[in-house]
Parts: sequence; C-alpha cells; structure tokens
Amino acid sequence: MRTAFVWVGATLFAVSLVSFAIVYGYALRVPAPATGEPAWPALLINVAMFSAFALHHSIMARTGAKAWIGRIISPGLERSAYVWIASVLFLAVCWLWQPIPGSAWMITGSLAWPMYGLQIAGLILTERAAAIIGVWELAGVRQADLQRPVDFKATGPFALVRHPIYLGWVLIVFGAPAMTHTRLVFAVISTAYLVAAIAWEEASLVEAFGDRYRIYQQQVRWRLLPWIW
Repeated sequence: MRTAFVWVGATLFAVSLVSFAIVYGYALRVPAPATGEPAWPALLINVAMFSAFALHHSIMARTGAKAWIGRIISPGLERSAYVWIASVLFLAVCWLWQPIPGSAWMITGSLAWPMYGLQIAGLILTERAAAIIGVWELAGVRQADLQRPVDFKATGPFALVRHPIYLGWVLIVFGAPAMTHTRLVFAVISTAYLVAAIAWEEASLVEAFGDRYRIYQQQVRWRLLPWIW
C-alpha cells in the first residue's frame, strides 16, 4: 500500500508537468476571442486557483508544517503526501485556467527563435538543477534517506543563482513568442508567487540548516536573476 501511494503520487507529479507542457505550450497559444464580458472575473478565478497551489507549496515547506504532517501520516511519506496535493492542485490550475481575450505580443518567423532559445535555456537549467537535487526526491519516491547531511554547493546552476529551477520557470513562461493575455496572466501570477516564496523558503532553510545555508547565501549572491536580484 505504501509503495502504491508513493508511485501514484510520482505519476501525478509527471502528469502535472505534462499537463503544463500541453496547456501552456499549445492550448494557450491561441488568443481567446473577445466576448464583451469583463475580464476581471476570469482573472480573479485564476488568482484564486494559483494562490491555493502557491499557499500549499509555501506553507508545507515550513518546518512547523512538516512536523505537523509527520504526526498524522506514516513516517517517510511526508514528501509523497506533499507531492500528491501539489500535483492535484497544479493539475487544476492547468486545466481550469480561465481565458483572457487578446494578446500582449505575437512574434513570428526568425525573430521567434531567440524566444525559443530562452525557453530551451529554461528547460536545460531546470533539468540540470532537478538532477542535482534528485528527480526521485522531487517526485516523492526517494524520501527515506533523510539522515544524509545536506551540503549546499555553489556548483552548476546553483552557482548562478540560489533558485535555478525558479529561474528556469521564468525563462520558460516569459519566453513564449506567442504571448496571449491568458499566457501572460499565468506568467505574471506564477512569477510573482515565486518572488514572494523565495523569502519564505530561504527563512525555512536557514531555520533548518543554519550556517550551512548562510554560507551558501554568501557564496551565491543572486536569488533569482543574475546581476539583478
């Protein structure tokens, strides 16, 4: 039963990523037609959906929340439970995202290639950072090895910024050559959350690992955007 719980959660994690690729990469690239209805109800729904996903992501990353979860579920399944909930919420975000009429920009032809380059760079950055962290750990499969010491090293993408997966996300969502308003809202809301979440996550890391993470912060100055912030 435990194994099934873990692997179903990992499957949901993979399905949520594929759903994002389908929805953001294809379904949202065509501008939504103008209907004459105000856009703010759809915008509020989108904000509410992503806020539910974001609040879970940030609150469950806190040490106190992890301790509370550890008291109500089987030991070693905390990460998998987190993955289950996050994946279901992200699936809802992807498939229930409300269309916003219009486009911010539509770049075609050879001018679109630099934009695709940004997205490819984002994918590579994300893949390399995920490989360092451990894909199976991110998916909730490998979570029992909690006794090994955590070593924060300024290597690979983690030498560029402290949150390279977030940087990869920003490049992917803003690198779309066909930036419909629906896509733009998704990009802006998700990036705004990432910027806000970094402070929460770094406070949690300092709380959990103390000087080990403070030294890493000194080694890698930039949080999200190299030479900017």
